[in-house]
Amino acid sequence: MGLDITGPTVVTAQVRKGPFPNFPFKRSNHPPMKKTHKTLTKMLRFGAPFTTVTSSASAISRTSPATNCQSSLTDSHLADFPRTSSFCFQQLLSYQSRLICCRNKATAEAAETMAASVASPPASKQALISLSDKKDLDLLATGLQELGYTIVSTGGTASALEKAGISVTKVEELTKFPEMLDGRVKTLHPNVHGGILARRDQNHHMEALEKHSISTFELVVVNLYPFYEKVTSTNEVLFDDGVENIDIGGPTMIRAAAKNHKDVLVVVDSQDYPLLLEFLKGNKDDQQFRRKLAWKAFQHVAAYDSAVSEWLWKQTEGDKFPPSFTVPLSLKSSLRYGENPHQKAAFYTDSSLSEFNGGGIATAIQHHGKEMSYNNYLDADAAWNCVCEFENPTCVVVKHTNPCGVASRDDLIEAYRLAVKADPVSAFGGIVAFNKEVDEALARDIREFRSPTDGETRMFYEIVVAPSYTEKGLEILRGKSKTLRILEAKKNSRGKLSLRQVGGGWLAQDSDDLTPEEIKFDLVSKKSPEEKELNDAKFAWLCVKHVKSNAIVIAKNNCMLGMGSGQPNRVDSLRIALRKAGDEVKGAALASDAFFPFAWKDAVEEACESGIGVIAEPGGSIRDADAIDCCNKYNVSLLFTGVRHFRH
Repeated sequence: MGLDITGPTVVTAQVRKGPFPNFPFKRSNHPPMKKTHKTLTKMLRFGAPFTTVTSSASAISRTSPATNCQSSLTDSHLADFPRTSSFCFQQLLSYQSRLICCRNKATAEAAETMAASVASPPASKQALISLSDKKDLDLLATGLQELGYTIVSTGGTASALEKAGISVTKVEELTKFPEMLDGRVKTLHPNVHGGILARRDQNHHMEALEKHSISTFELVVVNLYPFYEKVTSTNEVLFDDGVENIDIGGPTMIRAAAKNHKDVLVVVDSQDYPLLLEFLKGNKDDQQFRRKLAWKAFQHVAAYDSAVSEWLWKQTEGDKFPPSFTVPLSLKSSLRYGENPHQKAAFYTDSSLSEFNGGGIATAIQHHGKEMSYNNYLDADAAWNCVCEFENPTCVVVKHTNPCGVASRDDLIEAYRLAVKADPVSAFGGIVAFNKEVDEALARDIREFRSPTDGETRMFYEIVVAPSYTEKGLEILRGKSKTLRILEAKKNSRGKLSLRQVGGGWLAQDSDDLTPEEIKFDLVSKKSPEEKELNDAKFAWLCVKHVKSNAIVIAKNNCMLGMGSGQPNRVDSLRIALRKAGDEVKGAALASDAFFPFAWKDAVEEACESGIGVIAEPGGSIRDADAIDCCNKYNVSLLFTGVRHFRH
C-alpha cells in the first residue's frame, strides 16, 4: 500500500556521527530511483533518526534527540517511489523514530493513525513449555496459539504438541545446539535463560539481547521430573535411578521466570491453566497475579528440593535428626477457626517422603457431616492413634484428646457399649473410634444407643472414625445426624518422626510406638499376678500412654473403668480414676504413666487400700523400695516396666 503525499515536505535527517553524509535530496533533476532507495535503506539499517516538517506555518514537528543537517524532499521526489510497495515509507514508518508525514495541523492526527496501521506488526510473544506431567497440555497450547503465542518446547513435550497438530519450535532451534548428555543439557543456554531473565525496563538488558539475537519469553510453563513418585514407588529404587530423576533444568527455568515475574509469567500447576488463559485474554498487567504465580513456583521448587534432600540424607547418614531439614506442607483446608473462635486456622498435610502411605487422620476420607474443625482434628487424631494400638476388636471414646472409654471384645457392639459406659457424661459429644469395620448392626447401635446415665438420652457424637464401613453401615450412620462427621482412615505407620512447636523452634522425637509385647513387665513384689491380672495390666498400660500426664488408668477384663488425667500431682489423678471406677475397682489393674515419687500415705497406699489387685509403673524412683514394701503389705502385685509414658 502507498501513502499519498501532495505538499512539499522537508525531511530532516539528524546525524552527528556515523556513515551518513549530508546529502541533498532537492535537485533540479529527479534523483535516480535506485540511488534514493539505497540511501534511505542505508539510513534505516544504521538507525538514523528522522524528523518531518511540513512547509506550512502550522506544521507539526516530531524530532528525534539529535539535530544536525537538513535536506528537503519535494513531492516530485516522492513520486519516484513505487506506490504499490511503498518500500521506503513502510520501513520508515515501522522504525521506532516514527516518520510522520502530514500536510498541516488538521491532518496530523490522521497521519499518526495511518502510520500506526502501516507499521509492521510486533514480534510474536513466546511461551516456553517443558512438562513431565502433560495433563491438559493441548488445552494450554491451543489457547496460547489462539492468543498469538509462538510455542517453544523440549523433547517429549515438543513431540506431544506435534502429535496434537500444534505448531511448535524445538528449543534446539533457538540454542543452535542439540540435546546432550542423555537429556541432562537441553535448556541450560543463554538463548533460553537470557530471554527469560532479561528485564524489559533495563535498556542495557535489551541491548544485550539485540546484540546476541536473543528473543524474549513472556511465559514459562514447567513441571518437574517425577522424583517423588519414583522414590516412593513400590519397587525398590536404586540409588542411581533416584539421582537420574533429580531435575536440574526445570527448577532453573522456574526460578529464573519466577525471579523475573514482572515480565515473565511462570506456571507450574495444570490447575492454573484456565486462570492463565483468562488473564492473557484480558491483556491486563496485574502484578498480584504474577506474584502469586511466582510464589507458587518457588514453593513448588522448594518442596521438590526438600524431597530430594530428605531422600539423599536417608541414603547417606540414615539418622532421623539431620543438621537441618524442611517439612513440605500443603494446604488441605481453611478452617472456620482455631481452638477458639477468635483464632484463625488452617489444616495442612505433610508431604514428606516419610509420610508417604503413612496413614493417619490427615489423609482420612470424610464420608459425611460438617466440615472438620481445628479441635475435631486434634480429637480425631487422639482417638485414632489410641484405637490403632489394639489388635483385638476395640472401641475408644475420646473427649478433649483424652480417652475416657476403651474396651476390647470379640463383639464390637459390646466393646462400644462398654467404652461409653466407662464415662457416659464425657462420652456425650465426644469422638468414637473403631479399629475394625463398622457394619450395619454396629451402625444401628451407634445411632440408637441411649446414655447409660438415664437410659433415655440418645448419645450424640462429633465424629465416628473407622478403617472401613459396609455400604449399609454407612447409610445408617448418615441417618443419625446431618452434622455427624464420618471418617475413614488408615492406620498410622510406626517409626514416624514426631514434631511439636515451641516458641521460636520445634521439638523432634521418635513417636511412642512401643507395645506391651516389646517390653518386660518385671515382677518386683512377693505376689505374682494371675494371667488375667497380667493381661489387665498390659491393657491399662496401653491405655495410659494416650492419657495426658499425670495419668492413671484403672482397667479390668480389657475394659477401662476409670482414668485420671492432666493433674499436677499423681495423687489427684489417682483419686479421679478411683471415683470413676467405683465399686468395680476391686481386683482391677492400675497403670501409671510415670513412677510414684512417694508410696506411704500417698498414691500407692491409697491404690492398695481401694482394692487394686496389680499395679504397673515404670519404676526408677529413689523410693521404689517404699512402693514395693507397700504393695507387699497389702498383698498387691507390683510390675516395673522400665518405660515411662509422659504425655504433655
